[in-house]
Amino acid sequence: MENRTLKVVIPMAGLGTRLRPQTWSKPKQLVSVAGKAVLDHVIDTLSSIPKEMEVELINIVGYLGEQIECYIQENYPHLKAHTVVQENPRGQSHAVQLAREYLHGPMLIVFADTLIETQLGFLLNETAEAVAWVKPVDDPRRFGVAEVGSDGWVKRLVEKPADMSNNLAVVGFYYFQNAEDLLDAIDEQMRRDVQLKGEYYLADAINIMLENGLKMRTEKVDIWLDAGTPEALLETNRYLLAHGLDNSSQIKPYNNVVIKSPVFIHPSAQVSDSIIGPNVSLGAGCKVQNAIIQDSILEDEAQAEWVILESSLVGRRAQLIRRPAVINAGDNTIVNL
Repeated sequence: MENRTLKVVIPMAGLGTRLRPQTWSKPKQLVSVAGKAVLDHVIDTLSSIPKEMEVELINIVGYLGEQIECYIQENYPHLKAHTVVQENPRGQSHAVQLAREYLHGPMLIVFADTLIETQLGFLLNETAEAVAWVKPVDDPRRFGVAEVGSDGWVKRLVEKPADMSNNLAVVGFYYFQNAEDLLDAIDEQMRRDVQLKGEYYLADAINIMLENGLKMRTEKVDIWLDAGTPEALLETNRYLLAHGLDNSSQIKPYNNVVIKSPVFIHPSAQVSDSIIGPNVSLGAGCKVQNAIIQDSILEDEAQAEWVILESSLVGRRAQLIRRPAVINAGDNTIVNL
């Protein structure tokens, strides 16, 4: 591979409406799960990129995008990163097209709504012109799938197929040997006006590339997690805590506190007279007193007193006092009943 710089495009301009009220005050990529922002988990996935390849991030942002730019600067100062603003989103292909000035040579496109577990060491010597990460699913009719020919190459991408013959769901993670080829296909997609309800989908640009002879293969993953809805976020929290992010064994004893693992409790959190867990994440500076909390996420500086919480999301600096309930409270909310 002559060009040792790998461009990593992360489209993040969506409004995150399915995660409101959490996303009224922050982009969905900065919502917490298992002790980290969703974006942190995405960037963790990139850690297996070979050291011989320099990673260059291109973050495509929209609503509240300045928060993402600041977050990257503060938490990943070692990474070369660019920010592209998608002011009037017209789909995934439109987002990539806006980043044209930065896209040369090999690239990854990583959609931050979903998290996968994959090893990327093979990219240094990858010979295919493109790779689509996929997961076999029981019912592919709810997903976009990759139709693979007998020769092992992808023939086309199909959105919500009518039959069950192709079960390889595409997970929103792609590699392209030449970014310029993808940009040419997006230009052609725009000329043909291949779109749905005003949005230009990346799958249609890829299908144009496949029509023109693109050699794309699939890379299977076993783990594909969603972070796009409250229910999915809690499910992802449960999985991540059960697979490496439980820190209950490192927690110093609290005053009259029962901890049921798996949990993540930030070292700066203050907990007393409570039962915490299982499947609970408490962010930095959280204060919990006289509470029973399970299967929930409390973000930084959230406060919970005299409450029973289950299957709940509690935003930064939210205050919940004396209200047993299922809670989805955004940042800075105060519930005192």
